[in-house]
Amino acid sequence: MRWSISFGKIAGIRILMHWTFLLLLAWIVITEVNKGSNTAAVLLTVGYVLSIFVCVILHEFGHALMARRYGIETRKVTLLPIGGVASMERMPEKPAQELMVAIAGPAVNVIIAIIILLFAPFGIGDLFDIENMQSLTSITAGNFLYALCLVNVILVLFNAIPAFPMDGGRVLRALLAFKIARSKATNIAAVLGQVIGVLFILIGFTGNFLLILIGLFVMAGAYSENMMVQQMEILKGYRVREAMMTNYTILHPDDTLKMAVDKLLAGSENNFLVANNGNVEGILTKEALVEGLQKLKDDVPISKIMKSEVQAFSVNDQLTEAFLKFQRDKKRQRLYPVMESNVLVGVIDMENLQEFLMTRSHS
Repeated sequence: MRWSISFGKIAGIRILMHWTFLLLLAWIVITEVNKGSNTAAVLLTVGYVLSIFVCVILHEFGHALMARRYGIETRKVTLLPIGGVASMERMPEKPAQELMVAIAGPAVNVIIAIIILLFAPFGIGDLFDIENMQSLTSITAGNFLYALCLVNVILVLFNAIPAFPMDGGRVLRALLAFKIARSKATNIAAVLGQVIGVLFILIGFTGNFLLILIGLFVMAGAYSENMMVQQMEILKGYRVREAMMTNYTILHPDDTLKMAVDKLLAGSENNFLVANNGNVEGILTKEALVEGLQKLKDDVPISKIMKSEVQAFSVNDQLTEAFLKFQRDKKRQRLYPVMESNVLVGVIDMENLQEFLMTRSHS
C-alpha cells in the first residue's frame, strides 16, 4: 500500500502503518490538549490507542498464521485508522479451512482478554458494568487494563456479526458451504451483510455518524466479496490459453520513446511487451512512458524506462489463478506474457480478462 511506513517483518510478514494513522494520533493529542489534559494523560491515551492497534495486528496475524498452515501466504499486515488488513494471497475454498482461518483472528482477542483478566483487579462480570464503562471518558492508569480488555471483547463481538468483510461473514459462508455451493453460500452471506449494513446506516441517522460509516463499509465489503467469488466461479475450468490475446504490439529494447509514443497513439494498447528475438526483456506501461518523456529526450531507448523484472503465465495455467494474481499485483505488473514450451505465444492483461468474464457471464 502506498504511503505506508514499514516496521520490518515478523514471521516473514511485513508490518506497515498507513500515514493516515498518524493523523489519528495527532487528532487524539489535539483532543486531549483541548480537554486540558496534562502531558502524562496525553501520553497514556496515545499509549492506549497504540495498544489497541497492537491487538488488531495480533488479530490479523492470527488469520495469517492459520492461513499459512494451509499453504496460503500473507505478504503484509497494514495498520489503518479503521483497523488492520492482512493481505493474504487468497482465502481457502475448503469450508473447514476457511472456518479455521476466520475464527483464528477473534480467538487471539479472546486470549488477550483472558490474559488481562488473569492479572487485572477486576473480573469478567465487571466488564459491562455501567459505572465502569462510564469511567472511560478518559484513560487513566486505573482503568487502562479494563479499557484494553473491554475493547478486545468488543472486537470479538463486532467480528462475530455475520456480514462481510467481518470474520462473522466468513464464518457464516464456511458453515453454509458445508451444505451448498460456495458461490451460493457467498451470495447468501453477502445479501445478509448488505441488509445489516443498511440497518447500521438507518440507526446511524439517529445521531451516530460512526454507524453510518460502518454500514457503508459493510455494504461495500459484502458487495466486493460477492463479486469476487462469482467472477471466480465463472472462470473455473478455463485456462489462460482461452483468454489470452494473440494480436498485440511488441517493442524492441532499442526502440526510442518517440517510437513508443507513436505506437501508443496509433492503437488502443496502453502497455507493451518488450522483446528481442522472441525473448521477453520487459514491460513498458503508459505511465512509465509519460514519466520518461517528462525527464528524458524522446530519442532515448525504452530499455531505460521499461520494467525489466517480468513474470509470465503458461498457456495451461488456470484462469482463476491468473485472476487472483492480477488482483494481488495490479500495480506491480499490468501485462503478462504467455508462454508455451518457453516460446512467447500471447499476452494477457486485466482488461482482456474482464472482457472474457463479460462474454462468459452472458453465455
